[in-house]
Amino acid sequence: MTPVTAPNAQAIASPELTARERLSVEIFTDASVASANIAREIGELIREKAARGESCVLGLATGSTPVGIYAELIRLHREENLSFQNVITFNLDEYFPMEPGHLQSYHRFMHENLFDEIDIDPQNVHIPDGTVDPEKVAAHCEAYEQAIADAGGIDLQILGIGRTGHVGFNEPGSPKTSLTRLITLDKVTRMDAASDFFGEWNVPRRAITMGVGSILAARRVVLLAFGEHKAPIIRRAVEEPITNSVAASFLQEHPDARFVLDPAASAELTRCKKPWLLGQIERFGLSWDTRMVRKAVVWLARAMDKPILKLTEEDYNEHGLQDLLSATGGAYELNIRVFKELGRTITGWPGGKAGRPRFVPGKGVHDDNGADVFPKRIVVFSPHPDDDVISMGGTLIRLCDQGHEVHVAYQTSGNIAVFDDEAIRHVDFLSEVAAAFKLGDEADRFEEKITGFVRTKKPGEPDSPELRTIKGLLRRTEARAAAKYSGVAEEHIHFQDLPFYETGEVKKRPIGADDIRLTLELLDQVKPHEIYAAGDLSDPHGTHRVCLRAVLLALEEARKQDREWRKDLRLWLYRGAWQEWSPEEIEMAVPLSPDEVERKRLAIFKHESQKDRALFPGPNDPREFWERAEDRNRMTAEVYDKLGLPEYQAIEGFVAWVE
Repeated sequence: MTPVTAPNAQAIASPELTARERLSVEIFTDASVASANIAREIGELIREKAARGESCVLGLATGSTPVGIYAELIRLHREENLSFQNVITFNLDEYFPMEPGHLQSYHRFMHENLFDEIDIDPQNVHIPDGTVDPEKVAAHCEAYEQAIADAGGIDLQILGIGRTGHVGFNEPGSPKTSLTRLITLDKVTRMDAASDFFGEWNVPRRAITMGVGSILAARRVVLLAFGEHKAPIIRRAVEEPITNSVAASFLQEHPDARFVLDPAASAELTRCKKPWLLGQIERFGLSWDTRMVRKAVVWLARAMDKPILKLTEEDYNEHGLQDLLSATGGAYELNIRVFKELGRTITGWPGGKAGRPRFVPGKGVHDDNGADVFPKRIVVFSPHPDDDVISMGGTLIRLCDQGHEVHVAYQTSGNIAVFDDEAIRHVDFLSEVAAAFKLGDEADRFEEKITGFVRTKKPGEPDSPELRTIKGLLRRTEARAAAKYSGVAEEHIHFQDLPFYETGEVKKRPIGADDIRLTLELLDQVKPHEIYAAGDLSDPHGTHRVCLRAVLLALEEARKQDREWRKDLRLWLYRGAWQEWSPEEIEMAVPLSPDEVERKRLAIFKHESQKDRALFPGPNDPREFWERAEDRNRMTAEVYDKLGLPEYQAIEGFVAWVE
């Protein structure tokens, strides 16, 4: 598929549109398309070099970003006879110290995700050694550089990017000329890796990494980034001057380097966020459609710190929006139009009202729509056992209070996100109950088995099946308590435990047929009129992304099988755990009163194992989840207020999924 510059943009980005970008950037429709394109490029390079009797030298990265590339390369090997016999690889980095067979080892990662599935010569695989004696690290790094030189240099280097802008483990401050070396990891980097190691305290403090100079020596460099959480650092690396505080910015000086992004990672680039600053948007294949107009007006109002209805023609003209005025007929009518559009997103009846027409996303209620279905059958999909109340707890409570048949489906157990001592506390409670009611000493033996495992558990080691089960049950009871408190009937609470998640490790399986089947079976059982699902693509663990895909694939299967309930279904996407929808994106805004905010908070409090301190809090945010949710909901309400709309305590925002 051809790369696109934005959801509604033309395929080929013009020089004028990319004027602020200091290196080449390609934006694909989604991460899977981007990964497949890069894999095909690698395959063509391998074949070209093989035809000339030459070795193809690849620089490889680890982490979730390149996994799609490796999966496609494996497919090309199996189905299209792509041979790796002439390939030599050099990996960017490895934690130090780190045994190659360790669960978090990059040696293990590369073999599981690529090398074990292709015909590469093991002698041609090079990964920094995390077991080398500390006094020999410098010599090992020199030898690594020499091995690259002996191979003829790297033909194509694949990179990811960290939130600090690091490539490899070249943390802020890494000089342009740096080579392979031992480096101390930045705190942000260690926090981002916490989920892989079952806690930040288990993440090694050092790593061996190829240097910035090593990377820049590659003949071709491709950096991939997917997800909203990468968007701010992508903008800095691409549009701001080179600085050693953002190692990726050095790629601006490379003769053949490019960034490959999905729309979410590109969201902060000028061409995507405010293309009108670059020239007439029609010349870029864009148009002043409803979404673009709303984005521009909201951006201007926030930049001017004015309500929409107070924006003047001078404001538009002085901020690069002359063409918008010309296209829409002037500031007065434009202001009123966008103000009304935003006002129509606000509803106190998210599921509809008896005898009233259906709520239309972004348009409010249409009088000619006929009476809506009421009450509705509604399924709220929650990737983890607390996403429902964290992200849309106020709306969940409102839907229940207003008489709808609300089902909550917890897609995964969330069992890896529980502290060991929290599980031990509940096992101790079980033992005390057994003693109090003279239930025998089996509980004591079970407690000793669990505590014995925890005492000898190594850092980063997966839980035993028994401990994992306890943690899953703990989260299940918390989720049930929160849902019931919110008004969901107990028989409408579903625990799916989708197989992709239940590995016992942080690394999950790809989504499979069983995940889709279980999701479709639930939907067939409920036959919903509406679905709510998580749209957070910034979830650092990737679970939200996979869970949304399970829902979408199940809905696609239902469409193919012509399910009757599928024909008039509406799917709403929520956010909240990691970020919020922006006002120009929101198509349904559900205002919350102070009392509802408090009820939402108390529902979140039912998740005691996540209270005070979560095991995987996400990127550098010390606030508890209930604090994040309240702050984001309050900030959304404040933005609506500043735009001149009614003032509310808080607002939960939703976007309608369009197929």
